[in-house]
Amino acid sequence: MRAVFLLALLTGSALAQEPLRQQIRAIAGQAQGKVSVACSLPGAALNCDLEPDSHPPMQSVFKLPLGLTILHQVERGNYSLHQLIRFKPEDLILPRPYSPLQEKYPDAGVDVPLQTLLQLTVSLSDNTAADILLRLAGGPAAVDEYIASLGITGFHLRDGERVLHRDSAAQYRNWFEPRGAVQLLRRINDHSPLTAQHNELLLSWMRPAVPGRRLQADLPAGTSFAHKSGTSDVDHGIARATNDIGLITLPDGRVLAIAVFVTDSSAGEATREKVIAQIGRAAYDAATRSR
Repeated sequence: MRAVFLLALLTGSALAQEPLRQQIRAIAGQAQGKVSVACSLPGAALNCDLEPDSHPPMQSVFKLPLGLTILHQVERGNYSLHQLIRFKPEDLILPRPYSPLQEKYPDAGVDVPLQTLLQLTVSLSDNTAADILLRLAGGPAAVDEYIASLGITGFHLRDGERVLHRDSAAQYRNWFEPRGAVQLLRRINDHSPLTAQHNELLLSWMRPAVPGRRLQADLPAGTSFAHKSGTSDVDHGIARATNDIGLITLPDGRVLAIAVFVTDSSAGEATREKVIAQIGRAAYDAATRSR
């Protein structure tokens, strides 16, 4: 009898979440491409799953686990945040990518504080700064290894920005399962491997300087939000990656982790961003009703 009761309880919980999944599937249809979603809210049977184990190209989303890896190495004593890191001429990426660092120092040959490189990478998605950090970390395999050591699954980093800017197909070798991205967000929020000081620093870089895009766009004004986005170029009318993963603080203080990846979309930028925003709001509304 107890087993039957538990089965009924679990079945009822799953059925209760089906309207949210149907809503997300309907929103995703606007993207004219592939949409994959996952979310998590401890203590609530929240289910946003839409292809949560797929392998969407993550683009600049990789800069969040990269930043986490470097901060871990700081805590191990490999580096210090105030340490000056040489921006070498061989670090330059050509043709020039989005990089405030490279724009400011087009000939390189300068020393930059590690903390500045981290902020540029996580907060501004500076591509050249990210590759410098990747060099310091020990390459993509070192980031892969550290993220796996945290118990996070479904993360695969093979190439840095230099390769991505020369070969558009390479982005498909860098992927993050939505379920794994949510695991990473939960780890950062709930039981970070970093000290409280370094974790808050990481979260401060994740808080958008310019609010109102993607996951945040449809949230109530004043909602606390931290995220990392990723965006590809549009190639022959196809946007290979329009992504956002983030932590959304609910009115009661609970924190929702959500990841939305839009892949190989023929929709315009406004539509792709609206899809992410609407999915974020649907999850937020369902989360605020859950207990």
